[in-house]
Amino acid sequence: MSSWQERERSSNWGDLWRRLGGLFQTRAFHVVFALAAVALGTFLIYRSLSRYSLNELASAVAAVPPWRVAASAACAAASYLCLTLFDYLGLRYAGKPLPYPKAALASFVSLSLGHTIGLAALSSGAVRYRYYSRWGLDAGDVAKVIVFCGMSVGLGLSGLAGIALFLAPGVAQEMAGLSRGSTYGLALACLAFPVAYVALAAFWRAPLVVRGWSMEMPGVKLALAQVAVGITNFVCVAACLHNALASVAQVDFASVTAAYVVANVATLVTHVPGGLGVIETVVQHLLPGGDLVGPLLVFRFTYFLAPLALGTLGLIASEALLRR
Repeated sequence: MSSWQERERSSNWGDLWRRLGGLFQTRAFHVVFALAAVALGTFLIYRSLSRYSLNELASAVAAVPPWRVAASAACAAASYLCLTLFDYLGLRYAGKPLPYPKAALASFVSLSLGHTIGLAALSSGAVRYRYYSRWGLDAGDVAKVIVFCGMSVGLGLSGLAGIALFLAPGVAQEMAGLSRGSTYGLALACLAFPVAYVALAAFWRAPLVVRGWSMEMPGVKLALAQVAVGITNFVCVAACLHNALASVAQVDFASVTAAYVVANVATLVTHVPGGLGVIETVVQHLLPGGDLVGPLLVFRFTYFLAPLALGTLGLIASEALLRR
C-alpha cells in the first residue's frame, strides 16, 4: 500500500474520532450521555427482573452469602484494574505515554459506561478522546490506543477460550453441538492466535495490512504483556461470575469460564448492552432448573451497575476539575 493510501486511512480514522470527540466536548452532550447511560442500565435491569416481586428479589439476593458477594466484587475490581492496563500499555504503543493515574481515569470512566451502553469501540472511544485530546494526543493517537485495546480484548478472549475448551470441553459440546475432536481443534485454533501474534511481534517489522487497513506491530515485550493482561482480565470476569453462581450450585470454575467465553463472544457479535439476556441464557443452559436470579443479579451489580455508578460520578467530577 502506498504512503498516500496509508495517510488516507489514518485521516479517515482521525476524522472519525475528531467528530466523535468534538461532539462529546459539548457540555450538554456529556451530561446527556452520562444520564442516558444510567437510565439505560436501570431500564435493562428492570426489563430482566420485572417478572419478579421485590420480596422474591430480596430473598434471592439474600441467599448469596456476603463473602461471595465480596469475592465477586473483588474479582470485578481486578478486571477493571486489568482494563486500565490496556490503556496504559496502549498509550506506550501509540508513542504517547501518560502517567498511570491519567490512563486509569480515562479507561475506567470510558469502559464503565461503554460496557452498559454497548458498541464499546464507539461509546467508550468518544469518552477516551475527550480525555486524551486534553492531554496532548491527536485523533490518530487515540485511534491507535483504541485499536490496541480492542486487540487486547481479542487476544485475551481467544487465549482464555482455548484454555477453557481444553479444561471443560463438555460445555462447548453441549451448547454448540460439537464433537470432542472439533472442540479440541477449536481450542488449538484459539490458542494459536495469541501465539502467532507474539511471534509476529518478535519477527515481523513491516506494518501489517489487512483489507486495506495498516497496523504496526508492537514490540515483543509489549505484545506479551498485552496477551497476559488480556487473559487475566477475562479470568477475573469469569471468577466474578463463578463466585456468584457457586453460592447456589456446585459448579467448577472451568465450566463457568467456558460458558462465559461463549456468552461473551455472542455479546461481542450482537453488541447487546451489558450482554443482557445472553449471559443469563448461557448460564441457564449450564445450570438448568437452578434458582439463579440472585447470583446473576449479584454479578450484574458488581460488574456492571456498581462500576457504571462510579464511572458516572468519575465523569462528572473529572469534568468539573478539568474545566478548572
